[in-house]
Amino acid sequence: MESFLLSLFGTGQDIVKIQLLATWTLSFSDEGIGPVPSKWQGICQDGVRCNRYFNKGYTAYLNTLNSTFSPVRNSTLFSTRDHVGHGTHTLSTAGGNFVTGANVFGNGNGTAKGGSPKARVAAYKVCWQPVDDHSCFDADIMAAFEAAITDGVDVLSVSVGGDAEEYFQDGISIGALHAVKNGIVVVTSAGNSGPHPGTIENGAPWMITVGASTIDREFTSYIALGNRKHLKGASLSSRGLQSQKYYPLISASDAKAAKVSALDALLCKPGSLDPKKVKGKILVCLRGEIARAEKGLQAALAGAVGMILANDIQNWNDIIADAHVLPASHVNFTDGKSVFDYLNYTKTPMAYMTRAKTELDVKPAPFMAAFSSRGPNIIEPAILKPDITAPGVNIIAAFSEANGPTDENFDKRRVAFNAQSGTSMSCPHVSGIVGLLKTLHPEWSPAAIQSAIMTSGNKITSRKKFTHVVEFLIFHSTNFCSKNSR
Repeated sequence: MESFLLSLFGTGQDIVKIQLLATWTLSFSDEGIGPVPSKWQGICQDGVRCNRYFNKGYTAYLNTLNSTFSPVRNSTLFSTRDHVGHGTHTLSTAGGNFVTGANVFGNGNGTAKGGSPKARVAAYKVCWQPVDDHSCFDADIMAAFEAAITDGVDVLSVSVGGDAEEYFQDGISIGALHAVKNGIVVVTSAGNSGPHPGTIENGAPWMITVGASTIDREFTSYIALGNRKHLKGASLSSRGLQSQKYYPLISASDAKAAKVSALDALLCKPGSLDPKKVKGKILVCLRGEIARAEKGLQAALAGAVGMILANDIQNWNDIIADAHVLPASHVNFTDGKSVFDYLNYTKTPMAYMTRAKTELDVKPAPFMAAFSSRGPNIIEPAILKPDITAPGVNIIAAFSEANGPTDENFDKRRVAFNAQSGTSMSCPHVSGIVGLLKTLHPEWSPAAIQSAIMTSGNKITSRKKFTHVVEFLIFHSTNFCSKNSR
Protein backbone atom coordinates (compact mmCIF):
# COMPACT_ATOMS: atom_id res chain seq x y z
CA MET A 1 0.00 0.00 0.00
CA GLU A 2 2.53 2.60 1.14
CA SER A 3 5.21 1.71 -1.42
CA PHE A 4 3.13 3.31 -4.18
CA LEU A 5 2.61 6.47 -2.18
CA LEU A 6 6.27 6.72 -1.22
CA SER A 7 7.41 6.42 -4.84
CA LEU A 8 4.87 9.00 -5.97
CA PHE A 9 4.94 11.46 -3.09
CA GLY A 10 8.36 11.13 -1.52
CA THR A 11 8.56 10.39 2.18
CA GLY A 12 6.43 13.02 3.85
CA GLN A 13 8.49 16.06 4.81
CA ASP A 14 5.80 17.27 7.22
CA ILE A 15 5.60 17.63 10.96
CA VAL A 16 3.46 14.88 12.42
CA LYS A 17 2.28 15.32 15.98
CA ILE A 18 0.86 12.66 18.25
CA GLN A 19 -0.91 13.08 21.57
CA LEU A 20 1.19 10.58 23.50
CA LEU A 21 4.90 10.79 24.10
CA ALA A 22 7.74 9.00 22.39
CA THR A 23 11.36 8.18 23.16
CA TRP A 24 14.64 7.94 21.32
CA THR A 25 14.53 4.65 19.50
CA LEU A 26 16.21 4.15 16.14
CA SER A 27 12.81 4.89 14.59
CA PHE A 28 13.32 8.53 15.53
CA SER A 29 16.78 8.86 14.04
CA ASP A 30 17.17 12.06 12.02
CA GLU A 31 19.43 10.38 9.47
CA GLY A 32 18.49 11.50 5.97
CA ILE A 33 16.18 14.23 7.24
CA GLY A 34 16.80 17.84 6.27
CA PRO A 35 16.78 20.92 8.49
CA VAL A 36 13.82 21.77 10.69
CA PRO A 37 11.22 23.66 8.61
CA SER A 38 11.30 27.41 9.14
CA LYS A 39 7.60 27.45 10.01
CA TRP A 40 8.22 25.30 13.10
CA GLN A 41 7.76 27.48 16.19
CA GLY A 42 7.90 24.79 18.86
CA ILE A 43 9.99 24.71 22.01
CA CYS A 44 11.31 21.82 24.07
CA GLN A 45 10.93 21.23 27.80
CA ASP A 46 13.68 20.33 30.26
CA GLY A 47 16.24 19.74 27.55
CA VAL A 48 14.08 17.11 25.87
CA ARG A 49 14.24 17.42 22.10
CA CYS A 50 10.96 18.44 20.47
CA ASN A 51 8.70 16.91 23.08
CA ARG A 52 6.37 18.57 25.58
CA TYR A 53 4.16 17.42 28.42
CA PHE A 54 0.88 18.71 29.87
CA ASN A 55 -0.21 17.60 33.34
CA LYS A 56 -1.97 20.49 35.08
CA GLY A 57 -5.36 18.80 34.75
CA TYR A 58 -3.96 15.54 36.07
CA THR A 59 -2.14 17.14 39.02
CA ALA A 60 -5.22 19.23 39.89
CA TYR A 61 -7.22 16.01 40.11
CA LEU A 62 -4.57 14.42 42.34
CA ASN A 63 -4.80 17.38 44.70
CA THR A 64 -8.54 16.80 45.19
CA LEU A 65 -8.03 13.24 46.41
CA ASN A 66 -8.11 12.12 50.02
CA SER A 67 -4.74 12.72 51.65
CA THR A 68 -4.49 9.02 52.46
CA PHE A 69 -4.14 8.30 48.76
CA SER A 70 -0.51 8.42 47.67
CA PRO A 71 -0.04 8.09 43.89
CA VAL A 72 3.43 7.62 42.53
CA ARG A 73 4.85 11.12 42.24
CA ASN A 74 8.20 10.63 40.57
CA SER A 75 10.13 11.90 37.60
CA THR A 76 7.65 10.31 35.18
CA LEU A 77 5.09 12.96 36.15
CA PHE A 78 7.27 15.79 34.88
CA SER A 79 8.91 14.16 31.90
CA THR A 80 8.11 13.50 28.28
CA ARG A 81 9.75 10.09 28.57
CA ASP A 82 7.58 7.15 27.53
CA HIS A 83 7.42 4.64 30.38
CA VAL A 84 4.59 2.60 28.83
CA GLY A 85 5.36 2.15 25.12
CA HIS A 86 2.01 3.20 23.68
CA GLY A 87 3.21 6.61 22.54
CA THR A 88 6.46 5.31 21.09
CA HIS A 89 4.55 2.64 19.16
CA THR A 90 1.95 5.00 17.71
CA LEU A 91 4.33 7.83 16.86
CA SER A 92 6.79 5.54 15.08
CA THR A 93 3.87 4.08 13.10
CA ALA A 94 2.97 7.56 11.88
CA GLY A 95 6.42 8.99 11.26
CA GLY A 96 9.18 6.57 12.23
CA ASN A 97 12.32 6.38 10.11
CA PHE A 98 13.54 3.20 8.36
CA VAL A 99 14.96 0.57 10.75
CA THR A 100 16.20 -2.80 9.51
CA GLY A 101 15.99 -5.97 11.57
CA ALA A 102 12.84 -5.00 13.46
CA ASN A 103 11.15 -8.01 15.07
CA VAL A 104 9.54 -9.34 18.23
CA PHE A 105 11.49 -12.31 19.58
CA GLY A 106 12.50 -13.09 15.99
CA ASN A 107 8.96 -12.89 14.63
CA GLY A 108 7.96 -10.55 11.81
CA ASN A 109 11.56 -9.67 11.05
CA GLY A 110 11.93 -6.92 8.46
CA THR A 111 12.34 -3.19 7.95
CA ALA A 112 10.14 -0.98 10.10
CA LYS A 113 9.04 2.46 8.94
CA GLY A 114 6.23 4.89 9.57
CA GLY A 115 3.67 6.04 7.04
CA SER A 116 5.69 9.26 6.57
CA PRO A 117 9.18 7.97 7.38
CA LYS A 118 10.99 11.26 6.75
CA ALA A 119 8.54 13.38 8.70
CA ARG A 120 9.59 15.69 11.49
CA VAL A 121 7.79 14.43 14.57
CA ALA A 122 6.93 16.09 17.87
CA ALA A 123 5.44 14.38 20.91
CA TYR A 124 3.05 15.96 23.40
CA LYS A 125 2.46 13.88 26.52
CA VAL A 126 -1.04 14.24 27.99
CA CYS A 127 -1.79 10.88 29.64
CA TRP A 128 -0.41 9.75 32.98
CA GLN A 129 -0.48 6.93 35.49
CA PRO A 130 -4.17 5.97 35.96
CA VAL A 131 -5.75 7.15 39.21
CA ASP A 132 -9.30 5.95 39.86
CA ASP A 133 -9.48 5.06 36.14
CA HIS A 134 -8.55 8.64 35.22
CA SER A 135 -5.37 9.27 33.24
CA CYS A 136 -6.10 11.72 30.38
CA PHE A 137 -7.78 15.02 31.29
CA ASP A 138 -9.48 17.48 28.96
CA ALA A 139 -7.46 20.39 30.34
CA ASP A 140 -4.20 18.70 29.35
CA ILE A 141 -5.51 17.47 26.00
CA MET A 142 -6.78 20.92 25.00
CA ALA A 143 -3.53 22.55 26.15
CA ALA A 144 -1.61 20.16 23.90
CA PHE A 145 -3.88 20.96 20.95
CA GLU A 146 -3.31 24.68 21.42
CA ALA A 147 0.45 24.18 21.72
CA ALA A 148 0.50 22.09 18.55
CA ILE A 149 -1.42 24.76 16.66
CA THR A 150 0.99 27.45 17.83
CA ASP A 151 4.01 25.26 17.08
CA GLY A 152 2.93 24.82 13.46
CA VAL A 153 2.21 21.12 13.01
CA ASP A 154 0.58 19.76 9.85
CA VAL A 155 -1.01 16.58 11.16
CA LEU A 156 -2.35 15.61 14.57
CA SER A 157 -2.44 11.88 15.29
CA VAL A 158 -4.60 11.29 18.36
CA SER A 159 -4.60 7.72 19.67
CA VAL A 160 -6.65 8.77 22.70
CA GLY A 161 -10.35 8.49 23.42
CA GLY A 162 -13.11 7.91 25.93
CA ASP A 163 -16.85 7.50 26.18
CA ALA A 164 -18.73 9.48 23.55
CA GLU A 165 -19.74 12.97 24.69
CA GLU A 166 -21.50 15.91 23.08
CA TYR A 167 -19.04 17.47 20.67
CA PHE A 168 -18.70 20.76 22.53
CA GLN A 169 -18.28 19.06 25.90
CA ASP A 170 -15.43 16.83 24.77
CA GLY A 171 -11.81 18.04 24.97
CA ILE A 172 -10.62 16.13 21.91
CA SER A 173 -13.54 17.32 19.80
CA ILE A 174 -13.08 20.95 20.81
CA GLY A 175 -9.31 20.87 20.37
CA ALA A 176 -9.65 19.16 17.01
CA LEU A 177 -12.09 21.80 15.76
CA HIS A 178 -9.60 24.57 16.56
CA ALA A 179 -6.85 22.60 14.83
CA VAL A 180 -8.92 22.01 11.69
CA LYS A 181 -9.80 25.70 11.55
CA ASN A 182 -6.05 26.29 11.40
CA GLY A 183 -5.61 23.89 8.48
CA ILE A 184 -4.37 20.93 10.54
CA VAL A 185 -5.69 17.45 9.75
CA VAL A 186 -6.77 15.58 12.89
CA VAL A 187 -6.82 11.77 12.87
CA THR A 188 -8.31 9.90 15.84
CA SER A 189 -8.87 6.35 17.04
CA ALA A 190 -12.39 4.91 16.95
CA GLY A 191 -12.12 3.02 20.25
CA ASN A 192 -11.83 -0.61 21.30
CA SER A 193 -15.32 -1.35 22.64
CA GLY A 194 -16.59 -3.53 19.78
CA PRO A 195 -18.30 -5.56 18.60
CA HIS A 196 -21.29 -3.87 20.22
CA PRO A 197 -23.08 -1.24 18.12
CA GLY A 198 -23.07 2.41 19.15
CA THR A 199 -19.64 2.26 20.79
CA ILE A 200 -17.80 4.65 18.48
CA GLU A 201 -15.54 7.29 20.07
CA ASN A 202 -14.25 10.55 18.60
CA GLY A 203 -17.26 10.91 16.33
CA ALA A 204 -17.10 14.60 15.41
CA PRO A 205 -17.38 15.17 11.64
CA TRP A 206 -14.24 17.34 11.44
CA MET A 207 -12.00 14.46 12.55
CA ILE A 208 -10.93 11.36 10.60
CA THR A 209 -12.07 8.50 12.83
CA VAL A 210 -10.20 5.25 12.22
CA GLY A 211 -11.31 1.71 13.03
CA ALA A 212 -9.01 -1.32 13.16
CA SER A 213 -8.71 -4.15 10.66
CA THR A 214 -6.44 -7.15 10.26
CA ILE A 215 -3.54 -7.57 7.85
CA ASP A 216 -2.38 -10.59 5.89
CA ARG A 217 0.38 -11.42 8.38
CA GLU A 218 -0.19 -13.56 11.45
CA PHE A 219 1.92 -14.82 14.32
CA THR A 220 0.77 -18.38 14.83
CA SER A 221 1.17 -21.38 17.10
CA TYR A 222 -0.54 -24.61 16.08
CA ILE A 223 -2.17 -26.95 18.57
CA ALA A 224 -2.37 -30.70 18.08
CA LEU A 225 -4.92 -32.49 20.24
CA GLY A 226 -4.72 -36.14 21.15
CA ASN A 227 -7.66 -36.89 18.85
CA ARG A 228 -5.49 -35.77 15.89
CA LYS A 229 -7.37 -32.51 15.49
CA HIS A 230 -5.16 -29.52 14.64
CA LEU A 231 -6.05 -25.94 15.54
CA LYS A 232 -4.49 -22.62 14.56
CA GLY A 233 -3.82 -20.12 17.32
CA ALA A 234 -2.04 -16.78 17.74
CA SER A 235 1.14 -16.33 19.74
CA LEU A 236 4.28 -14.29 20.21
CA SER A 237 5.58 -16.34 23.12
CA SER A 238 9.33 -15.99 23.41
CA ARG A 239 9.86 -19.74 23.84
CA GLY A 240 8.27 -23.05 22.90
CA LEU A 241 7.62 -26.29 24.75
CA GLN A 242 10.78 -27.97 26.01
CA SER A 243 10.10 -31.30 24.29
CA GLN A 244 8.38 -32.20 21.04
CA LYS A 245 5.88 -34.48 22.69
CA TYR A 246 2.28 -34.51 23.82
CA TYR A 247 1.60 -33.14 27.30
CA PRO A 248 -1.38 -33.74 29.60
CA LEU A 249 -4.14 -31.20 28.97
CA ILE A 250 -6.40 -29.81 31.71
CA SER A 251 -9.19 -27.25 31.88
CA ALA A 252 -8.50 -24.53 34.42
CA SER A 253 -11.93 -25.17 35.94
CA ASP A 254 -10.76 -28.69 36.82
CA ALA A 255 -7.60 -27.28 38.37
CA LYS A 256 -9.29 -24.92 40.79
CA ALA A 257 -7.91 -24.30 44.24
CA ALA A 258 -9.96 -24.98 47.35
CA LYS A 259 -12.83 -22.57 48.02
CA VAL A 260 -12.54 -21.04 44.55
CA SER A 261 -15.40 -21.01 42.05
CA ALA A 262 -15.01 -22.99 38.85
CA LEU A 263 -15.60 -19.80 36.84
CA ASP A 264 -12.83 -17.86 38.59
CA ALA A 265 -10.48 -20.77 37.99
CA LEU A 266 -11.53 -21.05 34.34
CA LEU A 267 -10.67 -17.37 33.94
CA CYS A 268 -7.28 -18.14 35.55
CA LYS A 269 -7.57 -15.38 38.11
CA PRO A 270 -4.74 -14.90 40.64
CA GLY A 271 -4.87 -17.49 43.40
CA SER A 272 -7.56 -19.56 41.68
CA LEU A 273 -5.38 -22.49 40.53
CA ASP A 274 -4.06 -25.51 42.42
CA PRO A 275 -0.41 -26.09 41.44
CA LYS A 276 -0.69 -29.79 42.30
CA LYS A 277 -3.30 -30.19 39.56
CA VAL A 278 -1.56 -27.95 37.02
CA LYS A 279 2.13 -28.86 37.23
CA GLY A 280 3.58 -30.31 34.04
CA LYS A 281 0.37 -29.83 32.03
CA ILE A 282 -0.96 -27.54 29.32
CA LEU A 283 -3.65 -25.42 30.95
CA VAL A 284 -6.77 -24.19 29.13
CA CYS A 285 -7.97 -20.75 30.27
CA LEU A 286 -11.00 -18.75 29.16
CA ARG A 287 -10.54 -15.17 27.96
CA GLY A 288 -12.14 -12.38 29.95
CA GLU A 289 -12.11 -10.16 33.08
CA ILE A 290 -8.32 -9.99 33.50
CA ALA A 291 -5.50 -9.33 31.04
CA ARG A 292 -4.55 -12.13 28.69
CA ALA A 293 -0.89 -11.94 29.73
CA GLU A 294 -1.91 -12.12 33.40
CA LYS A 295 -3.60 -15.45 32.70
CA GLY A 296 -0.35 -16.71 31.23
CA LEU A 297 1.52 -15.60 34.34
CA GLN A 298 -0.93 -17.41 36.62
CA ALA A 299 -0.59 -20.55 34.52
CA ALA A 300 3.21 -20.34 34.76
CA LEU A 301 3.13 -19.71 38.52
CA ALA A 302 0.95 -22.79 38.95
CA GLY A 303 3.51 -24.90 37.08
CA ALA A 304 1.89 -25.23 33.65
CA VAL A 305 4.23 -26.00 30.76
CA GLY A 306 1.97 -24.12 28.39
CA MET A 307 -1.41 -22.42 28.05
CA ILE A 308 -4.24 -22.49 25.54
CA LEU A 309 -6.28 -19.29 25.79
CA ALA A 310 -9.80 -19.85 24.46
CA ASN A 311 -12.01 -16.97 23.36
CA ASP A 312 -15.32 -16.33 25.04
CA ILE A 313 -18.33 -15.68 22.83
CA GLN A 314 -17.93 -11.92 23.32
CA ASN A 315 -14.61 -11.92 21.45
CA TRP A 316 -15.67 -14.59 18.97
CA ASN A 317 -12.96 -14.99 16.31
CA ASP A 318 -10.78 -12.08 17.43
CA ILE A 319 -7.44 -13.52 18.55
CA ILE A 320 -4.33 -11.60 19.57
CA ALA A 321 -0.69 -12.68 19.46
CA ASP A 322 0.73 -11.88 22.90
CA ALA A 323 4.31 -12.24 24.12
CA HIS A 324 3.33 -14.58 26.96
CA VAL A 325 5.87 -15.61 29.60
CA LEU A 326 5.27 -19.28 28.80
CA PRO A 327 4.45 -21.19 25.60
CA ALA A 328 0.89 -20.20 24.76
CA SER A 329 -1.60 -20.16 21.91
CA HIS A 330 -4.75 -18.03 21.65
CA VAL A 331 -7.64 -19.69 19.77
CA ASN A 332 -10.98 -18.33 18.60
CA PHE A 333 -14.36 -19.21 20.08
CA THR A 334 -15.07 -22.06 17.65
CA ASP A 335 -11.69 -23.73 18.17
CA GLY A 336 -11.89 -23.12 21.90
CA LYS A 337 -15.17 -25.00 21.95
CA SER A 338 -13.43 -27.88 20.18
CA VAL A 339 -10.78 -27.94 22.90
CA PHE A 340 -13.37 -28.00 25.69
CA ASP A 341 -15.38 -30.70 23.89
CA TYR A 342 -12.24 -32.80 23.64
CA LEU A 343 -11.54 -32.29 27.35
CA ASN A 344 -15.08 -33.20 28.34
CA TYR A 345 -15.22 -36.43 26.35
CA THR A 346 -11.69 -37.76 26.78
CA LYS A 347 -10.38 -39.67 29.78
CA THR A 348 -6.72 -38.69 29.37
CA PRO A 349 -6.59 -35.59 27.13
CA MET A 350 -3.23 -34.69 25.61
CA ALA A 351 -1.98 -31.81 23.46
CA TYR A 352 1.08 -30.25 21.86
CA MET A 353 1.76 -26.67 20.72
CA THR A 354 4.25 -25.51 18.12
CA ARG A 355 6.60 -22.60 18.67
CA ALA A 356 5.34 -19.19 17.51
CA LYS A 357 6.14 -18.36 13.90
CA THR A 358 5.31 -15.76 11.24
CA GLU A 359 2.86 -16.51 8.41
CA LEU A 360 2.37 -14.23 5.40
CA ASP A 361 -0.29 -13.88 2.69
CA VAL A 362 -3.01 -14.99 5.10
CA LYS A 363 -6.54 -15.01 3.72
CA PRO A 364 -9.11 -13.61 4.23
CA ALA A 365 -7.69 -10.20 4.98
CA PRO A 366 -8.39 -7.52 5.82
CA PHE A 367 -11.47 -7.77 7.98
CA MET A 368 -12.65 -5.54 10.79
CA ALA A 369 -11.37 -6.52 14.22
CA ALA A 370 -14.04 -7.53 16.71
CA PHE A 371 -12.67 -5.10 19.30
CA SER A 372 -12.96 -2.12 16.93
CA SER A 373 -15.80 0.17 18.03
CA ARG A 374 -18.84 0.32 15.76
CA GLY A 375 -21.46 2.82 14.71
CA PRO A 376 -24.04 4.14 14.75
CA ASN A 377 -22.78 7.43 16.10
CA ILE A 378 -24.86 7.89 19.26
CA ILE A 379 -24.17 11.64 19.43
CA GLU A 380 -25.35 12.29 15.85
CA PRO A 381 -26.55 9.18 13.97
CA ALA A 382 -26.60 11.09 10.66
CA ILE A 383 -22.79 11.32 10.81
CA LEU A 384 -21.48 7.90 9.82
CA LYS A 385 -18.47 6.70 11.82
CA PRO A 386 -15.86 5.30 11.69
CA ASP A 387 -14.72 6.97 8.50
CA ILE A 388 -12.27 4.26 7.53
CA THR A 389 -10.37 1.27 8.89
CA ALA A 390 -6.63 0.67 8.76
CA PRO A 391 -4.24 -2.02 10.05
CA GLY A 392 -4.65 -2.37 13.81
CA VAL A 393 -4.01 -6.01 14.73
CA ASN A 394 -0.56 -7.32 15.73
CA ILE A 395 1.21 -4.22 14.43
CA ILE A 396 4.99 -4.17 14.97
CA ALA A 397 6.46 -0.76 15.79
CA ALA A 398 9.02 0.81 18.11
CA PHE A 399 8.51 0.37 21.84
CA SER A 400 9.76 1.86 25.07
CA GLU A 401 12.39 -0.25 26.77
CA ALA A 402 11.16 1.07 30.10
CA ASN A 403 8.30 -1.44 29.90
CA GLY A 404 7.85 -5.13 29.13
CA PRO A 405 6.16 -6.36 25.94
CA THR A 406 3.02 -7.49 27.81
CA ASP A 407 2.61 -4.10 29.56
CA GLU A 408 2.35 -5.95 32.87
CA ASN A 409 4.38 -5.06 35.97
CA PHE A 410 5.68 -8.61 36.32
CA ASP A 411 7.24 -8.62 32.84
CA LYS A 412 10.92 -7.68 33.15
CA ARG A 413 11.77 -8.50 29.52
CA ARG A 414 12.65 -5.59 27.25
CA VAL A 415 12.16 -5.23 23.49
CA ALA A 416 13.02 -2.46 21.02
CA PHE A 417 9.95 -3.33 18.91
CA ASN A 418 6.63 -4.77 19.97
CA ALA A 419 3.41 -6.01 18.37
CA GLN A 420 0.27 -4.31 19.65
CA SER A 421 -3.38 -4.24 18.65
CA GLY A 422 -6.06 -1.58 18.86
CA THR A 423 -7.49 1.41 17.07
CA SER A 424 -4.58 3.30 18.63
CA MET A 425 -2.44 1.35 16.16
CA SER A 426 -4.70 1.93 13.14
CA CYS A 427 -5.01 5.69 13.72
CA PRO A 428 -1.33 6.52 12.98
CA HIS A 429 -1.40 4.45 9.78
CA VAL A 430 -3.84 7.00 8.40
CA SER A 431 -1.89 9.88 9.96
CA GLY A 432 1.15 8.76 8.00
CA ILE A 433 -0.87 8.69 4.79
CA VAL A 434 -2.12 12.20 5.56
CA GLY A 435 1.49 13.34 5.82
CA LEU A 436 2.21 12.00 2.35
CA LEU A 437 -0.89 13.65 0.90
CA LYS A 438 0.09 16.96 2.53
CA THR A 439 3.46 16.67 0.79
CA LEU A 440 1.83 16.15 -2.61
CA HIS A 441 -1.02 18.61 -2.10
CA PRO A 442 -0.06 21.20 0.53
CA GLU A 443 -2.95 23.36 -0.66
CA TRP A 444 -5.61 20.77 0.22
CA SER A 445 -7.84 21.53 3.18
CA PRO A 446 -8.39 19.00 6.01
CA ALA A 447 -11.82 18.26 4.52
CA ALA A 448 -10.32 17.61 1.08
CA ILE A 449 -7.77 15.20 2.53
CA GLN A 450 -10.44 13.43 4.57
CA SER A 451 -12.60 13.10 1.47
CA ALA A 452 -9.70 11.77 -0.62
CA ILE A 453 -8.91 9.10 1.95
CA MET A 454 -12.51 8.01 2.50
CA THR A 455 -13.34 7.84 -1.20
CA SER A 456 -10.16 5.86 -1.92
CA GLY A 457 -11.17 2.99 0.34
CA ASN A 458 -12.37 -0.47 -0.56
CA LYS A 459 -15.20 -2.31 1.15
CA ILE A 460 -13.77 -4.94 3.46
CA THR A 461 -15.79 -7.82 2.04
CA SER A 462 -13.06 -10.40 1.45
CA ARG A 463 -14.82 -13.06 3.49
CA LYS A 464 -16.96 -15.48 1.53
CA LYS A 465 -19.65 -15.46 4.19
CA PHE A 466 -20.49 -13.76 7.45
CA THR A 467 -19.16 -15.65 10.44
CA HIS A 468 -20.92 -13.58 13.06
CA VAL A 469 -23.94 -11.32 13.03
CA VAL A 470 -21.99 -8.25 14.18
CA GLU A 471 -20.15 -8.16 10.85
CA PHE A 472 -23.27 -6.71 9.27
CA LEU A 473 -22.37 -3.51 11.11
CA ILE A 474 -19.06 -2.86 9.36
CA PHE A 475 -20.21 -1.57 6.01
CA HIS A 476 -20.08 2.11 6.92
CA SER A 477 -16.31 1.63 6.94
CA THR A 478 -13.83 1.16 4.14
CA ASN A 479 -10.24 -0.01 4.20
CA PHE A 480 -7.74 2.47 2.80
CA CYS A 481 -6.33 1.71 -0.66
CA SER A 482 -3.74 4.39 -1.32
CA LYS A 483 -3.24 3.91 -5.06
CA ASN A 484 -6.64 5.51 -5.70
CA SER A 485 -5.72 8.80 -4.00
CA ARG A 486 -3.57 11.02 -6.23
